Amino acid sequence: MPQTQIACPRCRQMIPANVEQLFDVAHEPASKQRLLSGQSNFARCQFCGYEGRLATPIVYHDNDKELLLTYFPPELGLPLNEQEKMIGPLIKQVVDRLPAEKRKGYLFSPQANLTFESMMETILGKDGITPEMIKGQQERVQFMEKLMQVTSKDVRLELIKQNEKIIDEQFFALFSRIAQNAMQSGQEPVARTMIEIQTMLLEETEYGRQLKESVGELEAAQQVLQEAGQSLTREKLLDFVLESKSDSRIRAYVSLARAGMDYVFFQNLTEKIEKAPGEEKARLEGIREKLLFFTNEADKQMEARLKQAQKFVETLLEQEDIEKATQANLDNFTQDAVEVVNQLLRQASEKNDYTRMGKLQKMVQVLQAASAPPPEVAFIEQLLQAPDEAGMEKMLTDNDAMVNQQFVDALSGLVAQMESQPDNPEAKAMGEKLTEIYRVALKRVMKKNMG
Repeated sequence: MPQTQIACPRCRQMIPANVEQLFDVAHEPASKQRLLSGQSNFARCQFCGYEGRLATPIVYHDNDKELLLTYFPPELGLPLNEQEKMIGPLIKQVVDRLPAEKRKGYLFSPQANLTFESMMETILGKDGITPEMIKGQQERVQFMEKLMQVTSKDVRLELIKQNEKIIDEQFFALFSRIAQNAMQSGQEPVARTMIEIQTMLLEETEYGRQLKESVGELEAAQQVLQEAGQSLTREKLLDFVLESKSDSRIRAYVSLARAGMDYVFFQNLTEKIEKAPGEEKARLEGIREKLLFFTNEADKQMEARLKQAQKFVETLLEQEDIEKATQANLDNFTQDAVEVVNQLLRQASEKNDYTRMGKLQKMVQVLQAASAPPPEVAFIEQLLQAPDEAGMEKMLTDNDAMVNQQFVDALSGLVAQMESQPDNPEAKAMGEKLTEIYRVALKRVMKKNMG
């Protein structure tokens, strides 16, 4: 959204800020993320260093969840009638945008919030996120910040021991997202520090060790299936499962080859059980129970993800400008959402629903354009194919305009990513090649900078 010039609340210098009063999710789904993430109504002053949320009246609307919330900052000190004058037109805008069939009773009784935090809790509560979950997330973020601030390995280890109860799946997922963002934005020192911390977390915590084992089993199972290649059959898949030495390996096969574990697969397993003697029969029955549990678990997770993805896609299809709505929500498109788009496009084609086909095709075009690798990535892939340093030098010379500090930072981030996988031979080999490219590119950039 366009920035507005405002006076800094502290030094009164004019600074840019994203000021937004109406967050209408029914009209623009991306507005919800802007509100929750603090992208809007937050000031950072380059003159005095002030950082803080702006005192701005807010109207939040979500037609699907029947939510119409208002918040008026008490520090503005305006009487109720003046507040209504400011918020009233925003609510009218919400109602005017809705078609008649979607105008429901909740629109006539907006929920006033005395604090910004209570409004956030109401929004997140409708998504199934409780205040306890919010508090837990805040604790995890604060713990990460402490880990980043200390440099001593012993102090970090002590912090990890003191906070092991919150080092769980949510923690690692959040940690991974932050580390990935740091790497993608070229924050090399931050990314390297987070990789060091992640290695310690994987080795020194119970959940970390379990996660490391699961990842290891997943990689091992993937390698087995890749080696089988085109010759993989249900019978071979069953043999691989029965040879598994741990539940983690069985779960890994389920996550990688669920489609092959159909009725015939389980029928083959049942036949083996019926023919097996004593202890072997009991072992096979135990594996069947685990398989049934893991596959049922995987199916439920897939069903929930696809249902959520379809709801997301349908919300975008309701927008007047499909391309704009898709572009604004690119970060929210998962692989499941992309699969839903393709499935809906096939269904629309079968029904000759040309209106829906047109909308979906516009969405596909935006997704295809966004998924194309940046020129820097494509160039790095070409450099990886160079036979020697002389070949690299020639390619760098031919693409001189692209060889700058940003390009070098991208290479550095990729090197750090490869170094974070010391037990992976392929990552190690790739890291060595990328390091060589980085060294040659860095030397060239330094020469350019020196004139």
